[in-house]
Amino acid sequence: MRISQIKISNRFSSKAQALLATALLCLGTGAVAAAESAASFPDHPVKLIVPFPPGGGTDILSRPLAQRLGEYWGQPVVVENRSGAGGNIGAAATARSAPDGYTLLFTPVITLAANQALYKSAGYDTVRDFTAITMLVSTPNILAVPASFPVKTVAELVDYARANPGKLNFASSGNGAPPHLAMEILQRMADVKMTHVPYKGAGPAVTDLIAGRVQAMMVNAPVALPHMKSGQLRGLATTSAKRPSSVADLPTLEESGFKGYEADTWYGLFTPAGTSEAIVDKINADVVRALNSPDIKKLYADQGAEVVGDSPESASARVSADVIKWRDVINDLNLRMD
Repeated sequence: MRISQIKISNRFSSKAQALLATALLCLGTGAVAAAESAASFPDHPVKLIVPFPPGGGTDILSRPLAQRLGEYWGQPVVVENRSGAGGNIGAAATARSAPDGYTLLFTPVITLAANQALYKSAGYDTVRDFTAITMLVSTPNILAVPASFPVKTVAELVDYARANPGKLNFASSGNGAPPHLAMEILQRMADVKMTHVPYKGAGPAVTDLIAGRVQAMMVNAPVALPHMKSGQLRGLATTSAKRPSSVADLPTLEESGFKGYEADTWYGLFTPAGTSEAIVDKINADVVRALNSPDIKKLYADQGAEVVGDSPESASARVSADVIKWRDVINDLNLRMD
């Protein structure tokens, strides 16, 4: 029914009728404007913020999607690496951006969820300041060691750590990043202690892992697999609940004796809160279409990533659940970054 066809009850005063009519007209005008804005979106370049340095799993996975969306939209989708503070700098920059769909955030969900508990002030509120567009992909982390390191199973690594207290270092892409948290959980379950060496991104961390300067790391699958295939790294186990097809020969950590262990990395796409529902729905539809195109789906599968591509509502529910999950894990481990 059009707004002009709505009959206003005589029970209202003429002034009240005028106010109600004006409000309804504004609602209708706003809905039309939002629809028109979504129809023309985007009419200039879109920024895709990755809150970690180039070369890591987030960066690797973001670029094929950015390229495909650019083809769909006829506008460049520019990947901008805004790293620092465990992903907080890029996330906060997104939260402060105009809610118009032209600034998007491609990030591990754990970054937004866990940082609320890890940092006294992350610079944003995960639930309040972002609108989830979709969960993109899920990837396992792989517990990896240098090919030159003399352990071939998780049990051997644990035994080595117990026999050589204080001599093993593990790398991560940064304090509070998914690889760091995944290893902290394993250490707690295995009752061992290794020294954490945080790096500014997965790229330099893996470089030192290959060289043997650090002895272990939870490496996101897209980063780990090429080095495993080249023989530079040895995978010991995956963090998945079940064996991914990309590394079906590797046991899970649960199969390796750590019951209930699961620490995969989920990646999501976000926009600042307040972005119109029409634009969120358009971006969602185009992203899900891209994710399910055969070549993109195969490309991600080859990198150990499983396509998700769900609704904004489902993605929001995942984020809310992860905020609670990782808050409890971090409090239990008594981890703080500031």
